[in-house]
Amino acid sequence: MTDISEIVIDSKEIINYLKSEMSLREVCQKILYQRIINNVAQEKSIIVTTEEIEIEADRQRREQRLEKAVDTLTWLAEQLVSPYDWEIGIRNQLLAQKLAQTLFAKEAEKFFHQNRQEFEQIVLYQIIVTCEKLAQELYYQIEEGEISFYEAAHIYDIDEHRRQKCGYEGKMYRWAIQPNIAEVVFGSPPQHLIGPLRSEQGYHLLLVEEVIAAELTPQRYQEIINNMFQQWLTSEVQYLLNSGGLYVDPF
Repeated sequence: MTDISEIVIDSKEIINYLKSEMSLREVCQKILYQRIINNVAQEKSIIVTTEEIEIEADRQRREQRLEKAVDTLTWLAEQLVSPYDWEIGIRNQLLAQKLAQTLFAKEAEKFFHQNRQEFEQIVLYQIIVTCEKLAQELYYQIEEGEISFYEAAHIYDIDEHRRQKCGYEGKMYRWAIQPNIAEVVFGSPPQHLIGPLRSEQGYHLLLVEEVIAAELTPQRYQEIINNMFQQWLTSEVQYLLNSGGLYVDPF
């Protein structure tokens, strides 16, 4: 058996592997993300303190159940990371969070209220079949009480996973549903059989179990900030790439 600790992998081999896996561009983009974060944070005098890094490090240790210092060092060694590398990673993570809050905290609430409808949810069940005639027959059978919606989904749906769950799709946002279907289901009262509606997948019969009003919870608020921050980073990187292209120095 070969001891992996004795194996040396040089930077050129790593870069060549990333190229062969078509992953090098993604890694380079993340490096550019961090450069942008560092530059803008410096412009705005945003810093991460030693105490903040220690608090996050302790949280990660608890998450990994690392009770002793030697356990932490062993875990880091297994990840091929030094304690210094770990601290840099934590600092970068916290810096990104602080910058995102600074740039978009005020915009997030405004964005939610302007797009409130998109954050409405429904608890949805659906049946999809490939034949319009079958969809119509199932609609009438369900309406007449000859078969329940859930039984029909379990027997006839084209998707095995959905059949096993008797048509249950779960909580869904408006934006996650095809627009023409979303317009109908969000405009229908709960427990009302809908369909058949046609899509590229087939013919849909739908049942809305519950409508969940849009609410700006702390989790959703943070999701909006994170999405706005990621979109901003992506546009900044794209601007850099369009301006001068991307060159990777292999050494």
